[in-house]
Amino acid sequence: MRKRYALLSLFLGSLVAATASAQPGPGLTEKERIAVVQKVKPSVVAIFARGGQGGGTGVLISDDGYALTNFHVVQPTGPTMQCGLPDGVFYDAVLVGLDKVGDVALIKLLPKKEGAKFPFAVMGDSDLVREGDWSLAMGNPFLLATDFTPTITFGLVSGVHRYQYPEGTLLEYTDCIQVDASINPGNSGGPLFNMKGELIGINGRGSFDKRGRINSGVGYAISINQIKNFMGHLKGGLDSDHASLGALIASETQKTGLGKMFVTSILEDSDVARRGLQLEDELVSFAGRHISSVNHYKNVLGIYPRGWRMPVVYRHEQTRKEILVRLMGAQRKVIDDPTQPKDGAPPKDNPYKDKDKPSKEKPGKDGKPIPIPKGPFPQGPMPKGPPSPAAKFFEAKPGFANFYFNKLERERLMAGFKQHGDFTAVDGNWMLDGTIRLKKLRTESKARIEIVDEKAEDGKGTKPIVKLRIDEFPYFLEPFKEKQEPGVLKLPETSGGLLSALYLYHRLMTQGDKGFGKDFVYGGYEPFYPPPQDGKTMPNLGSLRVDCEVANSKLGPYLVKWFFDRTDSKLVGFEVRLEENEDPCEVYLSDYRPVDGRLLPHRLQVMYGDGHYGTFNFTSFNLQGAPK
Repeated sequence: MRKRYALLSLFLGSLVAATASAQPGPGLTEKERIAVVQKVKPSVVAIFARGGQGGGTGVLISDDGYALTNFHVVQPTGPTMQCGLPDGVFYDAVLVGLDKVGDVALIKLLPKKEGAKFPFAVMGDSDLVREGDWSLAMGNPFLLATDFTPTITFGLVSGVHRYQYPEGTLLEYTDCIQVDASINPGNSGGPLFNMKGELIGINGRGSFDKRGRINSGVGYAISINQIKNFMGHLKGGLDSDHASLGALIASETQKTGLGKMFVTSILEDSDVARRGLQLEDELVSFAGRHISSVNHYKNVLGIYPRGWRMPVVYRHEQTRKEILVRLMGAQRKVIDDPTQPKDGAPPKDNPYKDKDKPSKEKPGKDGKPIPIPKGPFPQGPMPKGPPSPAAKFFEAKPGFANFYFNKLERERLMAGFKQHGDFTAVDGNWMLDGTIRLKKLRTESKARIEIVDEKAEDGKGTKPIVKLRIDEFPYFLEPFKEKQEPGVLKLPETSGGLLSALYLYHRLMTQGDKGFGKDFVYGGYEPFYPPPQDGKTMPNLGSLRVDCEVANSKLGPYLVKWFFDRTDSKLVGFEVRLEENEDPCEVYLSDYRPVDGRLLPHRLQVMYGDGHYGTFNFTSFNLQGAPK
């Protein structure tokens, strides 16, 4: 009988199907298997809209109440929901972050007593999962868990690295895990465990018979490693986006029967085009994984967020090359939703009302954006009735799932950053002396950087000035002078805007996030690739990777991305650009040493495009306070 793919729906049409149970397999004794179930069962969450309507599942991943589920589970509930745990207690909860394309949501349960801890599941490594492994799926199928005790099913991992096309325009499952453990409507968002009790995936999709919404022995779980890539975005309250490359890739079968991947189309303004990829080049690997088919390529690409930089290996004619590519997004940022009345009334036709209908729309990948409904919740107004106790933890803002949690993460990050030194007392003129080795020179030149405030021409107030002298060659910039050409803001030539970057660095150090007003927001986690030092060669670009937390800011014409080492919140670099889709001035900070009780970088490397502008080594810092 013909099969079709469908999402597990939240709301139940009937209770006609029984949950199948898998027979125990080798490896664990019955006693050991039951012990694993008892260990992880307390972390499983039954999720409902306020008032108890509907039913879905989630799983706690931290003792302070953070839980993972599907986007399509929380989409009908609005930003607040209610959750039951196997302890029999009903908890209020609030949305934290969203990944619509990947069908993931992060929520937070509120404890009944402040400071109380929740049971939680430990996240495993889904890259270690293999076909034939035993797995446990838990959840609330058909609302059978009336006392919030989850239904447990047991089965094999039937496949790994599966790809499932989007339902409609969203909910694309890439690199997912296929299982034969019984998964039915209501299991959506629930955990998939290995036999160690580690969380390896979030269940959310199944292959159902055309005429019935029952388990068919083919279910799909979003891999936990994909979710880990988005965890910073989710905890930061972001409405995140998945990556596209900006190029279309097709396969060509060789005489040997093996496939080769070739570039068939490329966007001129994409980063991958700027890095040198051309039509008919062969794609060899992406993010360290060899690419042998279109599905394989989509699987690998789909597990990364928009904006990340990832290594790409390709072959141009007979030459093998490796580049770092900034990934584009899969979704359009702003698009009108015709189903959303401006007066806030319920939409005439909810695009999510029937997720079981197969879509004729093609996925928007490789630089072709896909439209999304405006706002995180296209179902209409919030449920009626008294406000949820969790409502005070929700703050709406365009582009965010919940800006309240973005502010929390920003404050935490900046508190860690300030531990390396308080620069508020030296918020005046700065003078840095040292040397610079420019790209085309073998010898070092003397360098001096000055960031000062001078009197404005009208005698009212002051204006910031940035000066750079390399031997006898001076550079000068007023960062906020009106009607300046972009080329002036990108001085010195071939640096991409080092003078502007130095001013913005001074502002962050002396004023912190407050120096950028409301336009300083937390951006989640990203990989960062400092260039090798002292002429060292690296086996591949991936070996340079440092995991960082990110903040994004805007000030005047400048867009800035700040990178903080995840281990200690030390600022390790930043990027400055004038337009969203252009090469930034990249600044890398290293060789931190104490200066008057504050840590300062003594080495500053500047990159622009594919070029190395120069490396500064500082020997003297003169940091002054602003005149009172």
